Amino acid sequence: MGEVELLMVNSSESCTMYTIQFLSDNMSEFEKFISKFRESAELNPDFQAIMRFIEQILSNGALERYFRREGKVTDSVVALPVLKSKLRLYCLRLTDKILILGNGGVKNSQTYQEDDTLQGYVMDLQKFERLLKQEVRSGNVEITEKEIITDKNFEL
Repeated sequence: MGEVELLMVNSSESCTMYTIQFLSDNMSEFEKFISKFRESAELNPDFQAIMRFIEQILSNGALERYFRREGKVTDSVVALPVLKSKLRLYCLRLTDKILILGNGGVKNSQTYQEDDTLQGYVMDLQKFERLLKQEVRSGNVEITEKEIITDKNFEL
């Protein structure tokens, strides 16, 4: 699929936020999400709600209550927001202090699996998490209490 790098988005005492960027793209996955929905009048309330959650997470940490569980039991894929919304932002919640922001979109179906685009975003995060765990086991990546230390790119 392509090589991705891990980029820090923001960091606070409570939480370090990352996103991934395909080297072939000029924007990270989270930037793509923002640029798709920032200007949408219809979806603006939902977009603003997600951005407020992100601010709260920076202040308080990536606490479970902020997220809706998605993905499989074996992965860390979650979605914002928990409340009713047309928009979904998919993330990897690795710990209360480490969150990887992915991409997202309008949820028109019951489940993300019924929508190829949304399923693609979730699968990218699932693949990235598997690679990350593999690299931690190999000693190439270190995950501390609140950061991911790596200088390598990942082949998704």
